[in-house]
Amino acid sequence: MTKYKIADQRLAVAASFGRTGKRVADIGTDHASLPIYLVGNGLSPFAVACDINKGPLNSAKQNISSASLSDKIEVFLTDGLNGVEAYSPDDIYILGMGGELIWRIIDNSEYAKTPGVRLILQPMTHAHDLRAGLYSNGFNIVDETLVSDRDRVYHIIVAEFDGVKRIATDVELWLGKKNIKTV
Repeated sequence: MTKYKIADQRLAVAASFGRTGKRVADIGTDHASLPIYLVGNGLSPFAVACDINKGPLNSAKQNISSASLSDKIEVFLTDGLNGVEAYSPDDIYILGMGGELIWRIIDNSEYAKTPGVRLILQPMTHAHDLRAGLYSNGFNIVDETLVSDRDRVYHIIVAEFDGVKRIATDVELWLGKKNIKTV
């Protein structure tokens, strides 16, 4: 039985792309609802909730404490993925930012290229720019979907680094290769 729930369909679908038993990092965590869901339901043994601002981290800390998960979820003040390697996350969630910012965060991190690390991404805008950055810099989009929530359609993109640079058409960049195949 699921003890903790996520009210937001967008986050719930993104969470479903995580791998059971893996350590997670939530970049731009806001209220830590994703780490609380993953750790609280036994899907992950540990999470680090990251944000660039103290306000969201204070909110996250309170929510984590209220869920009695302070021993399994840490908060970390950081810009993007800087220093996140100290927590050795296997699955990294970067959700709810513009695609250009998500790409900049990934591009500025060597850890994102670690074999076995999975990136679960949900751009609010510019999904095509994010896909272009991933493809041209050796990231394979291993899965993706579209999710409708609150009268909006969101892209969920799952990528892993393999060093192979890829080419995509404009349509594939805008819609996603895997999404096109499922339509």
